[in-house]
Formats: sequence, structure tokens, C-alpha cells
Amino acid sequence: MKLVTYLHGGAERVGLLSADGAAVHPLPCPDMNTLIESGDLADIAARAGEPIPLDAATLLAPIPRPRQDILCLGMNYKAHLEEAAGYNAEAFAKEKPVAVYFSKRVSEAVAPEGFIQSHRELVERLDYEAELAVILGKTARNVRASEAGDYIFGYTIVNDVSARDVQTGHKQWYFGKSLDGFTPMGPCIVTADEIPFPPALAISAKVNGEARQSSNTSLLINSIGEVLEEVTAGMTLLPGTIIATGTPAGVGMGFDPPRFLKPGDVVECEIEGIGVLRNTVK
Repeated sequence: MKLVTYLHGGAERVGLLSADGAAVHPLPCPDMNTLIESGDLADIAARAGEPIPLDAATLLAPIPRPRQDILCLGMNYKAHLEEAAGYNAEAFAKEKPVAVYFSKRVSEAVAPEGFIQSHRELVERLDYEAELAVILGKTARNVRASEAGDYIFGYTIVNDVSARDVQTGHKQWYFGKSLDGFTPMGPCIVTADEIPFPPALAISAKVNGEARQSSNTSLLINSIGEVLEEVTAGMTLLPGTIIATGTPAGVGMGFDPPRFLKPGDVVECEIEGIGVLRNTVK
């Protein structure tokens, strides 16, 4: 199934996309977080309403207001690790093959076709990062890597927009990753039953139609199973937790000279089987 959050008739709703993607069936649930936490997706989907043409609705981020910070993986593709170290070895050094974790504050996720805020008064080096995001469907504690797939509700796309000058200047990532308008998400959640685990999906990004990133989620350094096993050994993750698994090579800071975003630029992040997340820098 492909699940969306959308606006129709002035109200925010949760829906199920039709097979052809041209319509959305309203679901009897107040929001996506509640739907995930209910654990009754099949029952709720069976009670879907009459379809509404998708062009009569406005898509929002699938989870517009995450209940917790997004849990993120840094430098989780080898080629991106190398380009990051080339940009700033001190800020992006990774001496051991261990996972790099950080969190990303999200007051409200940016909708598909929404705007990335440039924060020109604060940011000079604005960057993009296409990422596969994993959404948990149940409470996770002491998860074995071999069982990780059982805990996943679905997948979506996140653009981990980053202020590189803020990120490196403060020598930590939280502030430079968490500015308002820095978390485009969508266009939908694809439920876990639609994608074999572990996911091996083509992932890419374009800026103004020019290909920048191109890789596959099978190339993660630290796999989804390994991450869940490690994190949940000491931390309880709740239903609806979003894990951004890292970005491949081809981000703006990886070019020589760097190619950062500017107002008017259009960023398209695409993952096989999920869709395209398209946003404009404002």
C-alpha cells in the first residue's frame, strides 16, 4: 500500500493511494501517527472511503509532525564518506567503521512540492541529501538484526537538507540539520510488505534536472538490521520512529568547487518504488 497525508476541503486527512496513483481513498484515522500506532492497518484500509481525485487534493508530508526527532545515520555510504572527508576532514573524520548517529528536529516536515527555506541571513552553504527513511510500526527494544524487518511499518523519502557552514562551524550536526524547512518528506509511505527486506532500491537526486546522486540502498555501510540491533540494545524506539539511513555521494559539498543550493533551485529526490520528492529552494 501507498499511504499519504493530504489536504482536502480545508481538512487534513490520511488516505490510501489508488493502484494507478490518480486518486486517494480517505481512511478513518485522524492522522498518520495514530494509524501507525493502531497496528490495525488492514482493518482500517478495509474501511477506506470513496476515492477523491488526487488533483483535487494537496499532498502533505506523510508524517507532517513527527512525535520525536528523526534518528539519522551520518556517512553511511562509502563514497559519501570519502567526499565528506575531502570537503572537511576535521569535521567529517570517521576513523572506525561504526555508525554515526545524530538527530534532526522537525517542527513540521515539508510537503512534496513544498519549499526548502534558504535562511539566507544564517546560511551560505545550503546542501541536499536524498535518503531512504525507515518508519517503525511497533515498539522496538533488544531487536535482533535478523528480526529487524518485522518492526518496520514502511518507507519514505527524506531530503536531509543541511547548512554546511553551520554544521561545520559548530562542530556538531544538530543545529545545521534542524532549521525550519529542512526536512522535505514524501511523497508517500510504502508499506513494508511491498518492499523485500533488506531494501535494495535505486536512490538518486537531481538539481534543476541535472543528475547529482545515484546509488542503491543495498550499499549502506551499516545496515538497517545492524542499526536497529545496536540502538535498541540500550534505547527503546516507539511506533512512528523515523530513521533516515544516510545519503550517497553526490551532495553539493562533494564537488570541486562545491555546488550549493540557491533560491529557485529545484531538488528532486527519487527512490525506486516510492516515488519522487520534489522541492524548490525559497
